[in-house]
Amino acid sequence: MIDWTPTDIESGKPRYIAIAEALAEDIRAGRLKPGDRLPPQRRLAERLKIDFTTVSRGYAEAQARGHVESHVGRGTFVRSTSVSAAPDPARAREEDLAMNMPPEPVDPELRRRMQEGLGYVSNNLIDLLRYQTSTGSERDRVAASIWLSMRGMVPSLDRIAVTPGAHATMAAILSIIARPGDTILCEDITYPGIRNIAGRLQLKLVGLAGDDSGILPDALDEAVRDHAPKALYLNPTLQNPTTLTIPEHRRLAIAERLRHHDLTLIEDDAYGFIPARGPAPIALSAPDLTWHIGGLAKCIGAGLRLAYTIAPTPRCAHHLSQAIRALSVMPSPLSMALTTQWIEDGTADGIRRFIRSETAARQAIAAEVLAGHSYRSAENAFNLWLRLPEGRTRADVLARMARRSIGLMPSDAFTVRGTPGEYLRVGLGGPSSRQALRENLNMLAAALVPNTFMG
Repeated sequence: MIDWTPTDIESGKPRYIAIAEALAEDIRAGRLKPGDRLPPQRRLAERLKIDFTTVSRGYAEAQARGHVESHVGRGTFVRSTSVSAAPDPARAREEDLAMNMPPEPVDPELRRRMQEGLGYVSNNLIDLLRYQTSTGSERDRVAASIWLSMRGMVPSLDRIAVTPGAHATMAAILSIIARPGDTILCEDITYPGIRNIAGRLQLKLVGLAGDDSGILPDALDEAVRDHAPKALYLNPTLQNPTTLTIPEHRRLAIAERLRHHDLTLIEDDAYGFIPARGPAPIALSAPDLTWHIGGLAKCIGAGLRLAYTIAPTPRCAHHLSQAIRALSVMPSPLSMALTTQWIEDGTADGIRRFIRSETAARQAIAAEVLAGHSYRSAENAFNLWLRLPEGRTRADVLARMARRSIGLMPSDAFTVRGTPGEYLRVGLGGPSSRQALRENLNMLAAALVPNTFMG
């Protein structure tokens, strides 16, 4: 038995949570090792001068999080977090280059912390294999609230829903507010997911003209007058594919127009958590009109298939719960439990910070390799919006790059209004290393030059 004492249990959090978190931190730092026996609960309570039940709850919380295991008559021990199974090479080959992917964590310490979260999932596996509520338990919604607070969002829990990814959430919301034949407004160059969903639901998409600050308020007024739309869809931060971030002054103008027209907004904030100092969500200026979708695919991982959604009202959240139940039954309890654990122990924020720094590094590589070419980008964007030079078409470049492991998507997939221009979305994320990215971008640069041989 080791003589362990937690530190900083007066952090402002409940003491039992502070004990569990102190355990986790000392395990991560190597001060506690797998197999170490912790002090008996009563002895630790006397040492800390707190109630025995508080220590008991702290140990139970640590066990629920997968950090320790208790044995009757023997005591409580630090749990081994080793993973015995070797990585499956087939899994490594499963990637979809058509998607705009974040860079993947490579830091061993961060990856170890990510794996630790599976201990909590494993300890609760049987419970997590059951059918559960369609929009998350209270604990999961509290974790969602903590995460959303990083964007300045502090809604009541009865407006928060944990949903099965931004894509499924948008489909559910549109099934609530629109019927076949109705019109939805969006940017004239927009996220292809909303195009696919609108097509499936037989909705008409109308693209709005914009400038370097986003959609034009006058264009919004005109479209409302001409089309009587049911909603406006926007991806206002690091927009996919143009990488445009709508500045604060335009967001306020859009919110004012929404209130004037009593128009619903679907705010897809997929990338909003990545920049260190991004503009506040439009939902803060028009909360009663906005469905705010904080997807986790870009800031933590797409495989989780989760989003944190804020409904305009508790009643709207109830309708969303019913729609999710009809379309998807529920978000994955396994994913919810893992994500909640990562948020509570700080791992999720570690992933987000890695993505922020790595995208900046990859944008710097792209700026070096593609110097002289015309493209739009942003420091923390996962992609470039590349304008092809005179004499090059998107079909030509795609054909020349067909064997390269880099995500290239033509403008056709994104264009709502007008004829698609000669643009490509160039993905910089995914499993490729910085060196592989540099090599692929060098090949792309060569493909942009007419009459260049591609060996």
